[in-house]
Amino acid sequence: MTDLLLLHTSPVHVPVFEALRDRNHPGAVLRHLVVPEQLDRARAEGPESVAPALRGLLLAEAAPPGTPVLVTCSTIGAIAESLAPALGAPVLRVDRPMAAAAVRAGRRIAVLAALGSTLAPTGELLAEEAAGRPVSIRTHLVAGAWERFEAGDTAGYLARVADAADSVTGADVIVLAQASMAGAAGLVTSPVPVLSSPAPGLAAGLALRSAA
Repeated sequence: MTDLLLLHTSPVHVPVFEALRDRNHPGAVLRHLVVPEQLDRARAEGPESVAPALRGLLLAEAAPPGTPVLVTCSTIGAIAESLAPALGAPVLRVDRPMAAAAVRAGRRIAVLAALGSTLAPTGELLAEEAAGRPVSIRTHLVAGAWERFEAGDTAGYLARVADAADSVTGADVIVLAQASMAGAAGLVTSPVPVLSSPAPGLAAGLALRSAA
């Protein structure tokens, strides 16, 4: 029986979450659904454009019915969460627990993203998690990083993200907006705390199953 269905827009996330499961949640049963075309469409037409397709995919793939869903793409995360009532199952965007931790860490939040379509959804999520508390959110698009990601140059991708994090000033916490950035956290030399989404997101996703 599946404990958690993970919706990805890149296959690179599958081994990351499998490794996290093995290390932190042994015995949990994960199922992965990879739909890169949904990110392409969201970038071209806006995140709202993918809602009908996501609803159909998740209704078809969630087994048994009611299985919680963890969405690892920041660009379409909010749209996916909004489908929970139609699916009759909890849906969690992977970056929500990270965002909650960020607003607890300090008022000045720096957001790094490799993909421009991620910046607005992440900023909106942070403001939502702040729940009226005053926060200052500065966003930074890491130049050239996404091109390296698409070329399969993971080391170069993470190096660019880490360099960008090291250049951040005047922040209480740095948020790595995309799950694919998580490996850069260990490369950062700045004393500013750096938060990534996969580990806390997976833990929160599995907790949904336990709470059901």
